[in-house]
Parts: sequence; structure tokens; C-alpha cells
Amino acid sequence: MSGASATEIMEIQTVKQRFGIVGNSPKLNRAIEVAMQVAPTNISVLVTGESGVGKESIPKIIHHLSSRKHGPYIAVNCGAIPEGTIDSELFGHEKGSFTGAHDSRKGYFEEGNGGTIFLDEVAELPHQTQVRLLRVLETGEFIRVGSSKVMKTDVRVVAASNVNFSKAIESGKFREDLFYRLSTVPIHMPSLRERREDVFLLFRKFTTDFSEKYRMPALDLSPAAVKMIENYRWPGNIRQLKNITEQMSVIEQDRHIDEHTLANYLPAESGSLPMVVGKSQSTADMNEREILYKVLFDMKNDLNDLKKLVLQLLQSGGNLDLSHGNTELVRRIFSDQPAFTQDIPLAPLIMREEYEEPEHSAKTHEVEERLSLQDTEKEMIRKALQKHRNKRKYAARELGISERTLYRKIKEYNIG
Repeated sequence: MSGASATEIMEIQTVKQRFGIVGNSPKLNRAIEVAMQVAPTNISVLVTGESGVGKESIPKIIHHLSSRKHGPYIAVNCGAIPEGTIDSELFGHEKGSFTGAHDSRKGYFEEGNGGTIFLDEVAELPHQTQVRLLRVLETGEFIRVGSSKVMKTDVRVVAASNVNFSKAIESGKFREDLFYRLSTVPIHMPSLRERREDVFLLFRKFTTDFSEKYRMPALDLSPAAVKMIENYRWPGNIRQLKNITEQMSVIEQDRHIDEHTLANYLPAESGSLPMVVGKSQSTADMNEREILYKVLFDMKNDLNDLKKLVLQLLQSGGNLDLSHGNTELVRRIFSDQPAFTQDIPLAPLIMREEYEEPEHSAKTHEVEERLSLQDTEKEMIRKALQKHRNKRKYAARELGISERTLYRKIKEYNIG
């Protein structure tokens, strides 16, 4: 932006006012500038950035500043559509192509002909749909579900995601050729950590909006509170800042907010995740999902060790060899898993001298069942749903998975 002319700066400010974008950080202005430059073309655009940064503003700018502005604009949340129906939603279907298809139906690519389609959370698309999307991008052709007739469409595709595409491609979750086809022009929307100078401006915008909405005076921050919100990490970015501002606007009677009051609304940045002591910095900085996987992996190792101990009991007629670290192993397994020890007494496993074979088999089965990773996952999903009153969107967010994955898991485990 340092080389932008006064006219270009004015144009960017005009666009920000038109689309309700608040902030003056160079990275934000650069993202808007690129969107304005690419708008007159038909080039595909991939918008990246963390959740809650406002990625949905970029496709709107591109559409309304393009020659397609009089055509349809369709926004699709790919992560909110079940895997079994995503192809039908995007490309349409013929009558009788699947159970419940009582009539033929146009898909978004057919309805959006001559306009723009915004594919939010595009990395959540299943592989089969990725192949179909690649064909549309390359040839403009698609086939309805249950049909053999090739149809044409003329749409501009703008996609967005908050995932790390390098990792998604490496793990096989996203096609590399589709990534390069979508990201002809990449646009990165900065997080609040990258535009701290805009945090207080956004706060003032939100508190003004809420004062009008709820007919009460706007909030005012002390200098220390201003410094606090500017230095806070804001993992939820603009969405989190807006939600906290609304909470304070409704709850706080004193409209002057100091740093002590504000601190009550800011979750601890370390969160509730366990700290890993004595490990490298990379381990300590793992995200929530990686830590969950590590915990489950460690539980699986403990389960395997426990199986060996039970097998030794069965083979030795109840005499457990407590040498070679077995005593410490038993104590570690049960002391680290308090949720299990209340149901599986340690003493009978290591002290009894006589065992009956049927009882052993039952105990072995019980241990395996209780320590099953599937049961653990099922219980975590059930608790998340209970906590959020069966609101799958928030439960999926807490579990670190997409809504579609959560929907599949609920169906797989038959969770009512």
C-alpha cells in the first residue's frame, strides 16, 4: 500500500464503507486492493485466513465490482451440507436418482449461471465432489446426479477456507490440482493479531451498533482496557470480539469498562488444555485437535500394555510377574485414568491367586470395551452435544471437527 496513489486509497475507503469493513491496517487494505483488481476478470480466487476474520467480504466485493454484478450471487457453506447430498446441492439431480428425489432439481452451478458462487469451507468437500468441481473450473461442464447429459454453466468461483492446504494436500484430504486451479489468485485475510491497530476501531463500531440495537449508552474503555484488547490474541478474531462486545453491552450496568471488568470476558489464552511439561516447544504449541489425538494415542498404548498384563494373568493362573517394571506400569495405567479406575479395581487384578477362566474372559472383554477409543470418542461427542444443547455447530467447533463430520459420527454411533 505504500505505493498506492491518493485515488486508489480513496477507492479502497469507498469499498470498505460500502461493504461495512472497518480497519486501516496495510494487510487489510492489501487484501481489498487485490480483490478490486481481480474483480473485472473471470479468474478463480481462493481466500484464506483464520475463522472469524471476515473472509466472506472478499467474494462480495469481487462480485459487485465485476461484470457479473447483475447476475446471481450464491454463497454455499460446504461444511454444513451432509456428504451424501453435497453433489445434489451443487450440481442438481434427476427425478428418481436416489431415495427422496421425487422431482428433478437444479443445483447451485446451474442456478448461478452468469453469476458468482462463493464456496465457503471448500476444504470440507469430499473427494468425489472435488473431482466434479475441478471439471467445472476447467471446462464449465457438469452432470446432474442420476443423469448422463453433460450441461454447461458460466460461473465465477470464489472459494475460502481456514485450513492449512499444504497439510491437507499432504494428508490426501484435498486434491493438489484443485488447489492450484482455485488459487489462481490467492487473497489472505489477516487475523486480528496481524492488525492490532484495528481492534479498538472494531470495538467502537460494535458498541455503537449495540447501543442503537438495545437503546442504551455505548461502552467506554479505560486506557488499560484498550491496551488489553489490542494485546489479546483473539483466537476467534472479529466474530469473538463482536460477541464479547455484545455480552458486555447487555450485562454491564456501568458503561465505563476497566481492565478488571474486561478480563472477566476474555477467556484465558492458554485455554483449558493440559500443559505438556518437559517437551519441546513444538509439542507445547500443538493445537487442540493434535493434543486430543496425542491423548488418544497414549491411551491406546496403555490399553495395549494392559492387555499384555491381563494375558499374563490368564496364562500364569493368576500369578502376575511384577518384575521388569510391571508394578510401575500397572500404577501408571490406573493412576493416569481416574475415570476408569472407579469401575476397574486394581487389587483383584494383581492380588488374587485363583481365577476362573470364564470370569477372566469377561474381565478382559470389559477392560477392552471400557478403554475402547471408539467409546471414548462417542462419549466426547455426547458430552459436547449435551453441553451445547444439541447445537451441532457449537459442538463441532468445540471438538475441532466439521459439522458434516460430526453429523456422520452421530449417525455412525447412533447418538440420540
